[in-house]
Amino acid sequence: MRKRILTGITTTGTPHIGNYLGAIKPALELAGSENDSYFFLADYHALIKQTNPTEIEKSVKNVALAWLSSGLDPEESHFYRQSDVPEVHELTWILNCSAAKGLLNRAHAYKAVVSENLELGSDDDKAINMGLFSYPVLMAADILIFNATHVPVGPDQAQHLEMARDIAGKFNHTYSSIFTLPEALIQNDISVPGTDGRKMSKSYSNSIPFLCTEKVLQKSIAKIVTNSLEPGEPKDHASCNLFKLYSFFATKDQINNMELAYAEGIGWGDVKRELFSVVNKEILPIREKYLDLCDKPDFLNDLFAEGARKVRPEAKELVEKLRESVGIRKIV
Repeated sequence: MRKRILTGITTTGTPHIGNYLGAIKPALELAGSENDSYFFLADYHALIKQTNPTEIEKSVKNVALAWLSSGLDPEESHFYRQSDVPEVHELTWILNCSAAKGLLNRAHAYKAVVSENLELGSDDDKAINMGLFSYPVLMAADILIFNATHVPVGPDQAQHLEMARDIAGKFNHTYSSIFTLPEALIQNDISVPGTDGRKMSKSYSNSIPFLCTEKVLQKSIAKIVTNSLEPGEPKDHASCNLFKLYSFFATKDQINNMELAYAEGIGWGDVKRELFSVVNKEILPIREKYLDLCDKPDFLNDLFAEGARKVRPEAKELVEKLRESVGIRKIV
């Protein structure tokens, strides 16, 4: 049986190496002729935290081009922008009416903000909008609108899929069995170290840009913090963030050789040069395609229009079934 795999793409900020290794690369590896792959840009989700319209537009462009440059093939998959499928939002309201408030109270993102407010002695609901609170329902609509059978999620995102299953199950029980209950494809949690040793994150200002120039890439790698061991002194590769980054891009033989070099006391400057070499080798064709697409301003708009044209008929058909099921239909 063919799997229908749906991947939501966050459209906030500019992608970095951690996003490439932890999200883009694994998702594209799942796509193939044996599966039906759906990729969508979750631009409405970005409104929960981002209020700058220019940044919203810029992020959608950068993120879309990053995925396309990395190998996402819109001819072999369904690639669309969430905001181009308005049926998602009609479905969101229908699902809101099946979603228990108690279920949404348990959402990790919502609970984290409440907990932070309590620690600061603030009101429970400070800085919490309805977008954040009902975020799991919109995510459920994203998944259910095309009756995805499988959704790739990290261990910390599994709750969202369980909520989607709960909401879909409640609707199926109350009305009719319209929704497929999606299964999780649990992805390994790839922890990519940033320049300061913590997990790479824009919020830590420790990220290595993904689609930057060679010069910027080299400077970013040069900033990675190391210990004070001198050249000639043996080093432990197993606990080294430089080595961990290197292993994401290097071949098996290169990794084995680098392990020996650590034991023999390779200098940190030499390790960083080798790291730049393997990263740049993999990123170079992606960067070149990205720069080429950046010079084609109508490319994305045409692609989004085509993506919507491909997926909206199915979304409309599902919404018509839902309307009929809940009683919003022609009076007889």
